[in-house]
Amino acid sequence: MIRTLLLLIILALPARAETPDPDCVVLLHGLVRSDSSLLIMEEALLAQGYRVANSDYDSTADTVEGLTATALPPVIAQCADAPNIHFVTHSLGGILLRQWMAHNTVPNLGRTVMLAPPNQGSEIVDTLGEIAAFEWINGPAGNELGTKGLPPKLGPVWPGVGIIAGTRSLNPVWSTVLPGPDDGKVSVESTRVEGMDDHIAMGVTHTFMMNQPLVIAQVLTFLRTGRFDHDQTLTEAVETLTSD
Repeated sequence: MIRTLLLLIILALPARAETPDPDCVVLLHGLVRSDSSLLIMEEALLAQGYRVANSDYDSTADTVEGLTATALPPVIAQCADAPNIHFVTHSLGGILLRQWMAHNTVPNLGRTVMLAPPNQGSEIVDTLGEIAAFEWINGPAGNELGTKGLPPKLGPVWPGVGIIAGTRSLNPVWSTVLPGPDDGKVSVESTRVEGMDDHIAMGVTHTFMMNQPLVIAQVLTFLRTGRFDHDQTLTEAVETLTSD
């Protein structure tokens, strides 16, 4: 069902011009996830003519700095000969990219879409981070994601960054810890960061947002235009296709 709806959305989008030397998109998954969590996103990007490098780093094995040093170089190298290198990240993946960009440059840097990045940290980590089981499950990097941890200290982002936040929660208990609208793990306000080009909040959850067809359509739209669709034309197009 998801793949069928995704296909309809891709059909509703303007087709990218075929090129013998396509842009490359680096995918960075979130905490306690793997590259398989972004496989549907990868399929959509490939269908739109991009090359894709999908990282499968072990998110619980090291600190943010350590993970960045091992996760980023191989996938960036896979895209080194591309005209433009774009990034799509989920949750912790966005923090790894910010850590990398604070100390490195990416040749032919294109656009970046961050899905639910805890750019100002998460109050859930503030509350649960002292519990031994929390680090056992989430690893050293997970413990660095509090509001007084690493993310708020990383500074502004680079040009060409768009951020998608979620407003639905699968965990109402955790949502009581988070201020304002949230996706069950990160508040909408925490996803914002100085320097971003665009921001949009959607009715999706933190855990599964990367597989939601309309989120994927917004990712494709931003990579193509540098802006999200704030006028609901994507939603209207899908409703038209599915009603036929």
